[in-house]
Amino acid sequence: MTAKVIDGKVFAAKVRSQVAAHVARLAEENGITPGLAVVLVGEDPASQVYVRNKHASTIEVGMASFEHRLSAETSETDLLALIDQLNADAKVHGILVQLPLPAHLNSELVINRIDPAKDVDGFHISNVGLLGTGQKSMVPCTPLGCLMMLRDHHGKLSGLNAVVVGRSNIVGKPMAQLLLGDSCTVTIAHSRTKDLAAVCRGADILVAAVGRPEMITGEMVKPGATVIDVGINRIERDGKAKLVGDVDYASAAAVAGAITPVPGGVGPMTIACLLANTVTACCRANGLAEPEGLTA
Repeated sequence: MTAKVIDGKVFAAKVRSQVAAHVARLAEENGITPGLAVVLVGEDPASQVYVRNKHASTIEVGMASFEHRLSAETSETDLLALIDQLNADAKVHGILVQLPLPAHLNSELVINRIDPAKDVDGFHISNVGLLGTGQKSMVPCTPLGCLMMLRDHHGKLSGLNAVVVGRSNIVGKPMAQLLLGDSCTVTIAHSRTKDLAAVCRGADILVAAVGRPEMITGEMVKPGATVIDVGINRIERDGKAKLVGDVDYASAAAVAGAITPVPGGVGPMTIACLLANTVTACCRANGLAEPEGLTA
């Protein structure tokens, strides 16, 4: 068996196209332009790349982009004041504070200062609680992207056995909640799960989000299963740096029915879903119909 490759680049392009079409309709029919504000504190190189990509993607789909680049020495008081300002700005529908923050800043305090309705990362405690109780919320971008790809591949997910390997607040836990919301039977596994291989082999849908290079091997995959690899790990192989996922791609692809590659799988969906969340937040703020196919 050779697994079908779920191409995240192609799917993300489709999502961005849907977002752009909805943004154009909002402008034409309602005179509204969704706006995304991104706050970067410090000069972390990876964060700078992410913020640059987010800005370019936001402009590309016709939305307004508001960048706020602050020095690494910015005080918590000043950062919270900026967030209060963005919360009150009607032109801003989504707010994202790029993580990680410098060590002297309390990330939880900062994230929870964002208006939950503008929390397009889905990290605010109110959104976490709403998602966990099956209510309308802003959903973390990476799990939302995974869900979109799973729905596209399977159609309905109802009744499927899903195993999520990883229990982070950013991916593992919200992913499990989303799969429950689509009526899967869900198991959350992790590094201390007894006989992890056996647990994984029971999965029709296997989501790897544990942060360990190539931890999930082909012998842990049920024949025909769908494997979603969220991991992005830099390793040295044959004297060269390489990006790999949490799944050993070659062995898993020989067994699975479908699989996401790394790179080019889940990664491109994260920014696409950030844009989708911003449009959703804009529609909710203005009492308009939410874009179909872009929400959980």
